[in-house]
Amino acid sequence: MPRRRRLAVAAAVAVMAVAAAGVAGGDGGAEFDYRKLSGIIIPGFASTQLRAWSVLDCPYSPFDFNPLDSVWLDTGKLFSAVNCWLKCMLLEPYNQTDHPECKSRPDSGLSAITELDPGYITGPLSSVWKEWVKWCVEFGIEANAIIAVPYDWRLPPSMLEERDLYFHKLKLTFETALKLRGGPSLVFAHSMGNNVFRYFLEWLKLEIAPKHYIQWLDEHIHAYFAVGAPLLGSTEAVRAALSGTTFGLPVSEGTARLMFNAFGSSLWLMPFSKYCKADNIYWKHFFEGKGGCPHRQQCDEMEYTSAYSGWPTDLVSIEVPTVRDMEAYPSVTDITDNITLNMECGKPTLLSFSAREVSDGTLFKTIEDYDPQSKALLYQLEKYYQGDPVLNPLTPWERPPIKNVFCIYGVDSKTEVGYYFAPSGKPYPDNWIITDIIYEFEGSLLSRSGNSVSGKPNNSSGDGTVSYNSLSWCKNWLGPKVNITRAPQAEHDGSDLQTSINVEHHHDQDIFPNMTRAPHVKYITYYEDAESIPGWRTAVWELDKANHRNIVRTPVLMRELWLEMWHDLHPDSKSKFVTKAFRGPLRNEDCRWDYAKARCGFPEHCEYRVWAE
Repeated sequence: MPRRRRLAVAAAVAVMAVAAAGVAGGDGGAEFDYRKLSGIIIPGFASTQLRAWSVLDCPYSPFDFNPLDSVWLDTGKLFSAVNCWLKCMLLEPYNQTDHPECKSRPDSGLSAITELDPGYITGPLSSVWKEWVKWCVEFGIEANAIIAVPYDWRLPPSMLEERDLYFHKLKLTFETALKLRGGPSLVFAHSMGNNVFRYFLEWLKLEIAPKHYIQWLDEHIHAYFAVGAPLLGSTEAVRAALSGTTFGLPVSEGTARLMFNAFGSSLWLMPFSKYCKADNIYWKHFFEGKGGCPHRQQCDEMEYTSAYSGWPTDLVSIEVPTVRDMEAYPSVTDITDNITLNMECGKPTLLSFSAREVSDGTLFKTIEDYDPQSKALLYQLEKYYQGDPVLNPLTPWERPPIKNVFCIYGVDSKTEVGYYFAPSGKPYPDNWIITDIIYEFEGSLLSRSGNSVSGKPNNSSGDGTVSYNSLSWCKNWLGPKVNITRAPQAEHDGSDLQTSINVEHHHDQDIFPNMTRAPHVKYITYYEDAESIPGWRTAVWELDKANHRNIVRTPVLMRELWLEMWHDLHPDSKSKFVTKAFRGPLRNEDCRWDYAKARCGFPEHCEYRVWAE
């Protein structure tokens, strides 16, 4: 009989042991236990299944589309019937209506967000929240306590409400969860899901009487976990709009661009200046009514005296051609005088655009003569963003008025922050090519071509998709004094812990700790309020090398969320946040054998078993 060895841990015992270490040291007893909590998940861009709501015959293909067939994502139909598939995916760019022959709608329930294309290998795009839900099941969370709120991620914010009543339904979801479970909810939002949640909070402010707004939030939301939030937008949205981003799908960049620009939500992810704000729609609502007047954008003096709108460099540098080929550039309006005067005969002009000039439409107005899609993008920008009746989403946002806010993101990955474009000579959607890319990486700026780059590098780099300045904007939500802790992501005994207490924090200035890093060790750095508004807590977690699309599947994030929630609800908690002094295993797979010491790595929590078969 072969004998097998296995390291095992009793999950409940390990959780209690680690949590006990975390409560030695909230602000009093818990008012409710975890059995009353609900977790509400708001997925990001392209992270909800879409299903057909039409009958569509696809000639020359073995596949047709019938009601409830998977559209996003069905790689089989994408391979064999791409034209049919596009009919079910594309929206009319101006009014965001469906294709006449096919329409799709978001699926519902947890299955809509856990795995987009079961059975096919599509990488991170397919498996999204599956591991997250698995963790909840392993730790005994009831099925009715985890609620997914999928949405049609192709739509701009106002159309989510106009077509699907999404924000009304989301409000009812919170109220139903409170009635069903007896306690408030935890909100987990990833990527663009944070933009959706922000819009919901502003929409709610106009739906509820002012004196009841904060009361509603306190009763229905215990904590908000903002994961990978593009708080100042993402430069990848510019790339997707001008040249296309395939996300690993078997389509050309031109097809991806055609699809991306048909979605009104594409501009929701555009980068914008941290110095420019819109007028207060809350008071306009009461004194001027709900008209569709645009939000007047007001920029601080810093926007014009400092470079790059608070970003590391100019986001877009684009060559404007002097001679337009009518086939390649179908738009036939005249070149604006100020550009023409600066052109030499036969030589293109290189124009650069900051984040403000992207978000206010200057970029698209400038290239309108050379790009047929710019007119539709300008229309979307003016109607669905600048003219939105609730909020101009392309403006910085303040800390949400929620008692507990945790902002979590990855750092130190090579991230795109700027692009050089030139005309390709081909027709739309392939009329631009990328000639160079600017990256940020570990505090410096690099170019794909090797050319020198001018700019102001961030202290760190982003998560591979969103730049560091956009992710870390939530550091402005921290109080005037901050406690900083850096610990290894792996299980540890606290010997490699570094702390800085009561670090002064000034608004609009990054906090960067003077702490060491061991080679080949991934750390998690915690920034936590030492002083804050009474009853409020704010924390920022930076996870080394955590990729934007994979972060919701990382075990270290699952572990830290679980311990923080356990700490919050423990009746003997005495500190505001869970201690970081020790991290032991929570699950069987977390146990390991220490070969250097020839013993179990965590003998207090794991057992080394030998049995025969």
